[in-house]
Order: sequence, then C-alpha cells, then structure tokens
Amino acid sequence: MTQTTIIVPGTTANLGVGFDCLGAALTIYNEFQFSLAEGKHDLTITVQGEEANRVATDKSNLVYQSFQEFYQHLDRVPPSVEITIKLGVPLARGLGSSATAIIAGLLGANQLAGNPLSNEKIRNLAIAIEGHPDNVVPALLGNCQLTVGETGNWQICEIPWHQDIIPVVAIPDFELSTEEARSVLPTTYSRSDGIFNISRMGLLLRGLATNNQDWLAMALEDKLHQPYRQELIRGYDTVKAAAIAAGAYGMVISGAGPTLLALCDRGKENAVGAAMSQAWVQEGVNAQVLSLALEKKKTIVNS
Repeated sequence: MTQTTIIVPGTTANLGVGFDCLGAALTIYNEFQFSLAEGKHDLTITVQGEEANRVATDKSNLVYQSFQEFYQHLDRVPPSVEITIKLGVPLARGLGSSATAIIAGLLGANQLAGNPLSNEKIRNLAIAIEGHPDNVVPALLGNCQLTVGETGNWQICEIPWHQDIIPVVAIPDFELSTEEARSVLPTTYSRSDGIFNISRMGLLLRGLATNNQDWLAMALEDKLHQPYRQELIRGYDTVKAAAIAAGAYGMVISGAGPTLLALCDRGKENAVGAAMSQAWVQEGVNAQVLSLALEKKKTIVNS
C-alpha cells in the first residue's frame, strides 16, 4: 500500500443535552490523501480550500500528529509521507474539523501500515487523542452516535434519526475556540439542572426517532453548557427566535460553537435557513447557511 484517500464527514456534537457524549455525522466533508514518500523529506503537507493558509504544514499539523500517534502505538517509526488535505469543513466553528483530522490521520496510517488495527482500536485511539467521543465516533462510524463509558470500556449506541428531520447549520464569520467555550462552564451543577438534562436526553432520543415536534421542541433545551456558552455567541437569542418562528423545532449550539444548528421538518429547511441568516445580519454578522442531512455511511477509505 503506497497511497490511500480518506473522506471524513464533519459532525455536530451535543445536540443540546447530549454534552460530550452525543454527536451526528453530517453531509459536509474533508478529504485527505496519504502517499508514501520513500527517499524524500519525511513530511510534506499540501492544503487546498478556502482556509488553507490557516492550516499548519509542519509536524504540528493535527493530521500528522495523529498519524504519528498511530505508529507510536505500534512502537514503530512513522514512514516518510506526503499528505494532501482538501478542506470542506470550516475550521474552529463547531463542526468537528479537528475530529476529521484525527480520524484521517489514524485511518491513513492504518492503511499504509497494512491495516494492523481494527476499527474499534482506531476509535479508542481517536477518543484518547480528542479527549471526548462526541465528534470522533460519528466521524468514524457515520449516523448519530451515543458514546458512554470510559477508557477501555466504551459502549457505542447508534441513535435512530427520522428521515424527515433536517439539520440546518448557520456558520458565522467569527470563531470560538473549544478552550474558550469550556472555560465559561461551571465546575458544579445543581440537582435540578441534572434532572432537567437527564429527562430531556431521554426525550431527545425518542424525538429524533419519531420526528415528534413537541418532544423535540422541549428536548433541545439544556442547562449544562448552552446557557453559559451562548453569551459568547453574538446574536444567539435573535437567531434562535427567528429559527423557531420560521418553523424549526428548536436550535442548539453545534459542538462548542459558534455554529448554530436548527432541526426542522423536511420542507421547512429553506425558510429556517433564510430566517437564521437574516437574523444574524441584523446583529452585524455574516453567516453561511447550509441545509444538510445525516451522513449514514462510515468514513470512506479508498485504497
């Protein structure tokens, strides 16, 4: 094996109450090509796409760091490699761009090494690198995934997603780092907030399976992270009100943000997207709005 191409979907994580454990793969992608480069420089990285100049092309690149981590796990020296990255997932916007890099680096290394590791072991390595499973698991497996457990004992549960539920993402022209989004979270929560989220988590899973509007409207609320993070997202309340008025069941912060995700019934996605975009313009923010779908396939590996 001297070359392989990996296509990894972007993801949305948390879906409100599913903080750090629930995520869904979306129909937006980054593509990565790995080629062995014997006798050349040990690493060459080429990046293509709108934000290409913002991606590191040295050994600090997250794709290569994950590539190295794979070989360190095998106690082997990484080979010389050429990596080409084609960007389709916006950076630092809460759509799992880092998860695509981690999954690609591990799968690319596995392919070039002759596939010594199973998908389960790749998954566990990805979780260890990322620090939490909510993005990397759906990025690897596709669909909506609930991941529960701890290192060495992860339980993965695929969550049914009704075909008529359409995810609409509004991606603003500003960034919010995961570190900043985590820094505003409290260290303790009240019992009532815990009960609030536990009850809505159950309702969310049933709502996603059945497309029950009333259940989803209530289930997309959260008290563990969104009330604190929304203060970092200019225009959050205005955009949420506009999305719901246009027919969305509700709106959540995608991952750590600042992208906002609305769920709506099929046929309402254009109205919801337009309303979100217009609401953000009123706040002085330009946003790219995309009506996406759940990506049901596993990460694509072309050898």
